Amino acid sequence: MEVVMETGLSDKVALVTGASGAIGKATALHLAAEGASVAVSWHSNHDGAKDVVEAITRAGGQACAVQLDHGDPTTVQGVLDEVTERLGPVSVLVANAVQCPSFDADEIDGLSTSLAVNTVGPAALIDAALPAMRAAGWGRIVVVSTDIVEQPMAGPIAYATAKGALETAARVLAVREACHGILTNIVRPGFTLTEKALNAPFLGPEAIAAESRKTPTGRICTPQDVATAITYLASAANGHVNGQTLSLAGGRELVR
Repeated sequence: MEVVMETGLSDKVALVTGASGAIGKATALHLAAEGASVAVSWHSNHDGAKDVVEAITRAGGQACAVQLDHGDPTTVQGVLDEVTERLGPVSVLVANAVQCPSFDADEIDGLSTSLAVNTVGPAALIDAALPAMRAAGWGRIVVVSTDIVEQPMAGPIAYATAKGALETAARVLAVREACHGILTNIVRPGFTLTEKALNAPFLGPEAIAAESRKTPTGRICTPQDVATAITYLASAANGHVNGQTLSLAGGRELVR
């Protein structure tokens, strides 16, 4: 007998932040392919978000684009209200948006800004989404972090600190909210091939080849790798994974 994994997303509404970029776009498309209605959030790249929405609707899905500024937590309730009006209450939240990190060794000067955008903003959005999830007795939250939280590198102090703080908040949520049917997890992509990589200074052809040789899988991460993992964690197929951190670095962290 054939066993098919049932994602249970056909009646769910998902909000994917930073969905105009590579990882967010791939995630939005994956969730839509599983039947979810998807709110595509964007900050400055409206055209990119529009393209994602059009791709979903062309395939027969439902989607809308919403502008979200993580630097202003007071706006998040309005965004959720807009999504609810257009698609329905959000039951899947993928916190993917980031402020592009600086790789300047003096980036500690930007810690306040990085915490505001990469920690406080996503946390405020998650908090605002929780009442609807609790009312439904079901919710999935996936926080997209970075492997430099566990495998530090010279330079992005503020970015790594902010993501580490967000991971801590996610683990607390996992403990607190599971009784309401809400599961919270973290994914940590390694170096990822994107159209406009945040880690572009490290992703020239030579760097990609070097990292691929150091990675047990023989390659570096793609947006599709991340999106597939997020889709599972965000779905009903995941019934008991909660408070976990999933590395998507191909085992690179095991190699010294």
